[in-house]
Amino acid sequence: MNPVPWLNNPVFGIAVTLLAYTAALAFRKRWRWIHPLVVSSAALMLLLWAGHIPIGYYQSGGDLLSACLGPVTVALAVPLYKNAGKIRDALFPVLAGITAGSVVSAVSTALLLSVTGSPDEIVRSMLSKSVSAPIAMEIAKRAGGIPELSASFSVLTGLLGSVAGPAFLRLFGIRGDIPLGTAMGTSSHGIGTARMIAESDTLGGISGFSMAATGIVTSVLMIPVYWFL
Repeated sequence: MNPVPWLNNPVFGIAVTLLAYTAALAFRKRWRWIHPLVVSSAALMLLLWAGHIPIGYYQSGGDLLSACLGPVTVALAVPLYKNAGKIRDALFPVLAGITAGSVVSAVSTALLLSVTGSPDEIVRSMLSKSVSAPIAMEIAKRAGGIPELSASFSVLTGLLGSVAGPAFLRLFGIRGDIPLGTAMGTSSHGIGTARMIAESDTLGGISGFSMAATGIVTSVLMIPVYWFL
């Protein structure tokens, strides 16, 4: 029997998530190098571990927040619409970058994991790591991978790209809105796009378009992989 009944209430999961993220945003105002997603996620894991709280208790509220991902993703169309003209003017280089990025991501992942002797299921699960989790899960399912593992890799890839992607790209002189937004949307899907929106509507719009196009391009590129596998 649960000694603290309110822990199993969905309000608990929602409340601690909002509090953790709000606190992380406050920390970011003081220390700009802090990433709110990393800090809030670490704080939530520490809370569950220190309080010996079963993940299922938190998940009852976390699932409700996850259900909001659909409408939030659709909302990414707003900056995309605002910057439709810029995207249309640079459509060919943007699509070329998305296609090249998708191919390099899949090929480099397969080669690296094969060389290190990773199990076949891990390879198939990671091929779609650069697209959003729902698409990655479907690709993994059809390619013979583990959908849940693929979703985890997708989230980790997006988080890593969001944390280090802009600084890494600017380190190599990539500063224009078109190349920066295209690279982030192609490699870091929704999480990276959220980071771009925080910087400007233009970057967010280009990244949002790239994220959506990468899901389509990667799905098409996986067709030969299905045949091969």
